[in-house]
Amino acid sequence: MTLPRPLESNPRAISTQGRDRSLLRRFKKDQDGGTAVEFAMVSMPFFALLFAIFETALAFLTTQMLETAVSNAARQIYTGQFQQDAKNAGQTPSQLANNFRTAVCDNVTALFDCQNTLKVDIRTFTSFPDAAVPTPITNGQFDSSGFGYQPPGPDQIVVVRAAMEYPVIVPITQFGNLSNGNRLVMASATFRTEPFPSAK
Repeated sequence: MTLPRPLESNPRAISTQGRDRSLLRRFKKDQDGGTAVEFAMVSMPFFALLFAIFETALAFLTTQMLETAVSNAARQIYTGQFQQDAKNAGQTPSQLANNFRTAVCDNVTALFDCQNTLKVDIRTFTSFPDAAVPTPITNGQFDSSGFGYQPPGPDQIVVVRAAMEYPVIVPITQFGNLSNGNRLVMASATFRTEPFPSAK
């Protein structure tokens, strides 16, 4: 009776074991997919940071652009130029508000739909008000129902406000201050008008 040769003395078994160990060593050292795995691990925080930077820059650019446009347009009210303009003569407060919005939008580049999204509010006071001008946010939503146009006269205190609901592209940045995730962008100017001659 012939007994089987021990595993150590079987050349074929030794060769198979050696090949298996070689494959295992090569598998451990293989880094062909390492870059893809590493990129998958860091891509989410990388893109989140990238979009957060983009959203922040866009929000600041939009706010700064609107503030500059409101400041330039409000100067026409400050000097009386807007009130004495012939095209504004005999128009209703609603039409005057639209004309002022156009004056603001003329100073805005094509970064957002100014004519269709911007709301303006012009209020006059004989003295500086004790209470703050009410916020246009009601129950977390932009509410411009209280906006209007009070014709500013000479030597009057005027508060000019312009507001718009701006869509937030990347919600994870938490830039939205409205309940629907969008952001309310506002710009204002407060001044006492010059003693210009009243329009006849």
